[in-house]
Amino acid sequence: MNLSRRVMELNESATLAVTAKAAKMKTDGIDVIGFGAGELDFPTPDHIKRAVMAAIQANQTGYSKPTTGLPQVKQAVCAKLKRVNDLTYAPSRIIITAGGKMGVYLAIHALIDPGDEVVIPKPYWVSYPEIVGLAGGKSVFVSGPESRDYKLTPDDLGSAITSKTKLVMFNSPSNPSGVTYHPDEIRALARVIEDRDVWLLSDEIYDELLYGDQKTLSPAAVSAKVYAKTLTLNSASKTYAMTGWRVGYVAGPVEVIRAMAKIQSQSTSGAVTFNQLALAEALNGDHAPIHAIRNEMQKRGAHMYARLIAMPGVRCPKPTGAFYCFPNVSAQFKRLGVSGSGAFAERLLDEARVAVVPGGAFGLDEHVRLSFALGLTAMDEGLSRMEAFLNGA
Repeated sequence: MNLSRRVMELNESATLAVTAKAAKMKTDGIDVIGFGAGELDFPTPDHIKRAVMAAIQANQTGYSKPTTGLPQVKQAVCAKLKRVNDLTYAPSRIIITAGGKMGVYLAIHALIDPGDEVVIPKPYWVSYPEIVGLAGGKSVFVSGPESRDYKLTPDDLGSAITSKTKLVMFNSPSNPSGVTYHPDEIRALARVIEDRDVWLLSDEIYDELLYGDQKTLSPAAVSAKVYAKTLTLNSASKTYAMTGWRVGYVAGPVEVIRAMAKIQSQSTSGAVTFNQLALAEALNGDHAPIHAIRNEMQKRGAHMYARLIAMPGVRCPKPTGAFYCFPNVSAQFKRLGVSGSGAFAERLLDEARVAVVPGGAFGLDEHVRLSFALGLTAMDEGLSRMEAFLNGA
C-alpha cells in the first residue's frame, strides 16, 4: 500500500502501545501489572459528570460556536488562569481544543515552517518531536545532567537556540520524570528568551498536581515580554481525571490563537460542545475531590520512589509533580544482556509480567517510566516483581 512519507516516518505513541499490549495480555488471562498508563485511576468527579448529562439533556449537542470555544467556557478558563497561574487573558486570547495533544498540534502547525528548529528539553513527552516532524520542523534536543534531574540552566537553553530556532518547548511538572522546576529556575530560563525572536510553548497540564512544598510558576507570568511570546497550554485530562473527554485549552497572543483556530476549523471543527461545558464545571466547581486525588497521588509517588531507589543499581529523580517516576535502570543492562530501555522493558514484561514504558521514547534510553496512577496493593506487587527481576530471581 502506497502510504504518505509523513505517516511512514511517524512513530506510534510508546505509552499507548505499552498500555495496549498490557491490556491484550490481561484479556488473554495473563496477570500483568501495568505501570504504563498516563491517566489517573480515579473516576471523573460526579459533579462534572452531572454537568455534562445536564448539557446533553438541554440539547447542547451542536457545533461549538465559535469554533474557538463557547464564551462561558473561555470565561471559566480565564478565571482559572488568573486564580491559579496569576495570568490575565481576555477570551479572545483563548482557544478550547479537543484535548491537550490537539493544542500542541495546533500551536506547532500554526508556528512552524519546514526547516524551523524547535528546542525540546530531554526527557520530553513522546508526542513533541513527532508533531514537530509532521509540521516539517527540526527537533533540537537539550538536557541538563542527571545530577540536576536533567533540569536546564540558562546556559543550557541559550546554547541550544540558534538563528533557525522558532519555538522552545517547556513542560513542568514533567512527563515523564515528575520533576518540577522551581519558580526562580523558571524565571531564569524565561529571561533567556525574553529578548530573542522565539516563541515559547509552556505545557502546564500537571500544574495542579504538585507534592510537598513544591511550587511552580507559569513562564508567561515572568514579564510582559515573555507573556507576549508564550502559549500556555493545559487540559482537563490529568487534574480532573478526564482523559477520555478530550478537552483542553491554550492561551496566548491573539494572532497565534487565530491561526490555530483556522487549522481547527478545517480539522476537528472544535472541541465537543457538551465536553466544553464539563470543562467549565471542572474549573469552576467543587475542588474537594481534586484535593483528595492530589493527596493520594502524593502518598503513592513517595512510596514508589522509596521502593525504586532501594532496588539494586537504580537511580531515580524524586517526583515533585505529575504522577510518574523515571528510574535509570542502565546499571542492569549488561547483566541482563540488553542494549537499551526497549529490550529491558520487553524482558520485564515477558519474564516478570510488569509493563513499563521504555525511556528511549522520551529521549533517555537509560530510563523507563512508571506511572503511580494505580492502587498501592497492585503497585507493591508490580514493584516486588520488578525488584525480583533486577535481583536475578
